[in-house]
Amino acid sequence: MRAFLTTLLAIGAIVTLSTTAEAQSGPDPENVLVMELESGPVKIQLLPDVAPNHVARIKELTRAGFYDGLVFHRVIDGFMAQTGDPTGTGRGGSGQNIKAEFSREPFLRGTVGMARAQSPDSADSQFFITLATSSFLDGQYTVWGRVIAGMENVDAIKKAPPGRRSGTVDDPDRIVRMRVLADIEN
Repeated sequence: MRAFLTTLLAIGAIVTLSTTAEAQSGPDPENVLVMELESGPVKIQLLPDVAPNHVARIKELTRAGFYDGLVFHRVIDGFMAQTGDPTGTGRGGSGQNIKAEFSREPFLRGTVGMARAQSPDSADSQFFITLATSSFLDGQYTVWGRVIAGMENVDAIKKAPPGRRSGTVDDPDRIVRMRVLADIEN
């Protein structure tokens, strides 16, 4: 019995050490975006296991500097902030659609998903960050990330005037710069 308890304690110590090491190492820098806003930085954990094609395309666009300087053209208080259109109108993109990767990931506060037109496979470069849980979006839009730090900076993004159903923003805030964390650390 004593040997059994000693073995259990040793296994518990190994599991504890392993878990502690993982917690200290943090998320993989290759799968974290750092989005610099005028109000401060935002870290987004990418979800390659959930939406591998979207994550790959977002990283490709980020590394090309595509998102740098783009405005949050549609921001609805209590719902979401949308960006990723180089024209700033909500009608533009990078010119390359991505096939939908719908999942069971819920649209909780801080979830990052792809904007799209009516066709499920029409997502391009535009994305949104939910300012509140929006479960009515679940399973209808591709989830590719979650804000893990700096949500207060997302909350500070200038919003559309109350009553403006389109959510378009006058003199909108911008993404100053967006980078993959691994590229910053190297």
